[in-house]
Amino acid sequence: MTSAAEPAQPRPAATPPPTPAAAPPPTPPAPPTPTPPTPPSASYRLQLQPGFTLRDAAAAVPYLAALGVSHLHLSPLLEATPGSTHGYDTVDHGRIGEQLGGEAALRALATEAHRHGLRLIADVVPNHMAVPVPEQLNQPLWHMLRDGPDSPYARWFDIDWAAQPGPADAPDRGRVLLPLLGDRLGAVLGELAVDGDVLRYHDHALPLRPGTAGLPLPELLARQWYRLAWWRLARTELNYRRFFTVNELIAVRVEIPEVFEATHGVLLRLHRDGVLDGFRIDHPDGLADPRGYLRRLAEATGGAYTVVEKILTGDERLPADWPCAGTTGYDALRRIDGVLTDHAGAGRLAGRYEHHVSGAALTAEPCADPHPAVAAARRGRADMTGPRGELAAEVERLVRLAVRIGAAEPAHADHAPWQLRDALQRVLTGFPAYRPYARPGEPAPAVSAEQLAAALDGSADPSDRLVAELALGRLGTGPEKDEFCVRFAQTAAAVAAKGVEDTAFYRWNALLSLNEVGGEPARPGLHPEDFHAWCHYVERHWPATMTVLSTHDTKRSADARARLAVLAEQPDAWAAEAAAWSTAAGPGGDRDGDWLLWQTLVAAWPITPERLVTALLKAAREAKLRTSWTSPDTGYEQALADRARAVYGNPGLFPRIEGYVRMLAPYARSNTLAAALLHLTVPGVPDLYQGSEEPLYTLVDPDNRGVVDLGALAVRLTDSATPRPGDLAREKLHLTVTALHLRRARPPGAYRPLTAVGLSSDHLLAFARGDDAVTAVTRLPYGLERAGGWRDTVLELPAGGGWTDELTGRRFAAGPVPVAELLAASPVALLTRGTGGAATSGRTGATGQAVQAGQAGNTSETGKGEA
Repeated sequence: MTSAAEPAQPRPAATPPPTPAAAPPPTPPAPPTPTPPTPPSASYRLQLQPGFTLRDAAAAVPYLAALGVSHLHLSPLLEATPGSTHGYDTVDHGRIGEQLGGEAALRALATEAHRHGLRLIADVVPNHMAVPVPEQLNQPLWHMLRDGPDSPYARWFDIDWAAQPGPADAPDRGRVLLPLLGDRLGAVLGELAVDGDVLRYHDHALPLRPGTAGLPLPELLARQWYRLAWWRLARTELNYRRFFTVNELIAVRVEIPEVFEATHGVLLRLHRDGVLDGFRIDHPDGLADPRGYLRRLAEATGGAYTVVEKILTGDERLPADWPCAGTTGYDALRRIDGVLTDHAGAGRLAGRYEHHVSGAALTAEPCADPHPAVAAARRGRADMTGPRGELAAEVERLVRLAVRIGAAEPAHADHAPWQLRDALQRVLTGFPAYRPYARPGEPAPAVSAEQLAAALDGSADPSDRLVAELALGRLGTGPEKDEFCVRFAQTAAAVAAKGVEDTAFYRWNALLSLNEVGGEPARPGLHPEDFHAWCHYVERHWPATMTVLSTHDTKRSADARARLAVLAEQPDAWAAEAAAWSTAAGPGGDRDGDWLLWQTLVAAWPITPERLVTALLKAAREAKLRTSWTSPDTGYEQALADRARAVYGNPGLFPRIEGYVRMLAPYARSNTLAAALLHLTVPGVPDLYQGSEEPLYTLVDPDNRGVVDLGALAVRLTDSATPRPGDLAREKLHLTVTALHLRRARPPGAYRPLTAVGLSSDHLLAFARGDDAVTAVTRLPYGLERAGGWRDTVLELPAGGGWTDELTGRRFAAGPVPVAELLAASPVALLTRGTGGAATSGRTGATGQAVQAGQAGNTSETGKGEA
């Protein structure tokens, strides 16, 4: 999933595709259970783009093999919009992106990877294609726009043709709204030009319906299968499903077998040829039938290793009947961050934040019902679905379906459109997850019924009840009812993503590390017992699921969040510091903007003014309170940028910020190493984001999607065997390569919590993997120091032989070990039985490989911002 915003200024924003989305066809039967593929021991995510191609990836293979991963996790491979830095804007499913090097380069990468014992996982984008500029780059779209519902490609795209009157000579057949004009049509007529069989508008090139090229312009426009319109009309009148609110990404109906085959043919062929070994599925919540899609993919691949980018909220579980290895790991991110975050301190910090922003009386912890973060999420969802909300067009499509259902069946009649619209807004606002799992013709899963009941919150309104029952598929089947059930789930996912992640998480800023993909700011922190219970669940049910800490979609990298987590341990000190910084900055800043600015500086320090301003402007526009992508307040934005830039020239402020970050450093170091070691040793398959083997302090995209200098990392790997005091980069790289090689040498055994005893036992999280590996990490290090250190705390190392810390080489006897002794050299320990070397032996030859990669590596790097 890649977030993208509407244009900040009126500009062309094309859109495209085809036929009304009916219910998905019958789900394919569950494929016969093949021998499960060997899951990765660990994967490494590479963001392919014109600045880092498949050839660059091949050059980095020796380094990545030396690092210790088993698989390379590649961002989308198919041809995307020219210059795309993420690849989620596919224009051609028939070829590997030429700007990435093409299929020949991919095959060469696979050959080099196989030579070093590595395999490839590909990111798949089944939900949408790009509406590119010029439009002919997407040939299925081009043909659909030219030939309308008669095009063989009309079935590819998810369009409600009936929502727009058709051409002048076929008004009952409908057409596609293309909201790409910079102003109302009448104001830009002079900017349109006919060039042969093409209609041009600036860089846009649109096909003309055959036989219309010679008509006068007004008549020509009236005869097309598309309606050109001002881009602002998309919010309320758009009649094709898109990715969230991005007009430039049009939904593809992959539930249709022929569309699946056409859009997946190249990737499936490359899998059959042994080039690709696994798949990461982008945004399955947007699909009409995620389970059916995964079954079809499993059947086509013989059960290849597959994970899904599924956001699970609260205690939600991945549906057991989805044939995949698990998620892409945001559920793991939330648990790892959570167990390293002070629950009580985060609550106090929230109270300080509320006081700072509003000036209201200071409270120890927000106790309003709902919690302010929950209230912000509900407001964000409601803003998306209101009459002028960014997803109003999607809600209107559901209203039209419900009205047709009522017209056909008296039992469901006489719900006025406005009543249905209000009911949909209420239900979508209150829905507590991304989507229900109801499927037409099948009993609704109990979890989905419970979630809809929670959304109704006891409402007896007949329209609310109708909407909920239709969403669950409980009122029988039929084209409109089935489509409502499917489309409600797709709309609910968009509402959750845009209303919560991309709105509320930029509005309630108490502790920014909590506002992460899949996060729950209202429930900060996680008790170790709950962490262990989650690990047991993963081990039993999804042992090959991915786990992540940083991705191309995280709003702040893991190490940035590790710094911010320390603030939860010192809420009073941080609140006082933030107030002092605002005073030092002088008048002019709004209180919430300052709180966001100061935490962003702490998270990413040192950071250039350009990176800082870009992140702050995105946050302000996503919040949609003072400015937005579609209605920018240039005065406010300029003031925000000026205040941020002024920090760098303020002699009373700049050194103070630097000093505060330096004060946080030992505790942030502890959190960074603890998170990294947990990520690499808990149940599941760790997926490392490019560059995160060293400290990485990046912010939301595009800041986190730049090219990383893997060549320089390869050189540093050759010198990482022994950590140096005060060198966190070397320390984290050493931890990462050691743990990765241990995973490859000794596949992790059964998970078993280990409990420390003593006055500071709550500050230790420890567990065994099988009989021969133990992980021990410090949690809440600032509180540990204030409590007087480890004192009498002891950890019982399992009997049966001595233990060696693979990170330091220190040896310990089995039995009770004082934690102060165990963690004397580092806040974390990775212990194995015997005399040591289980991990380091796997690094034989790594130095030469790493040097080879360093000599061939790329020289551009991001994430190491300089002030």
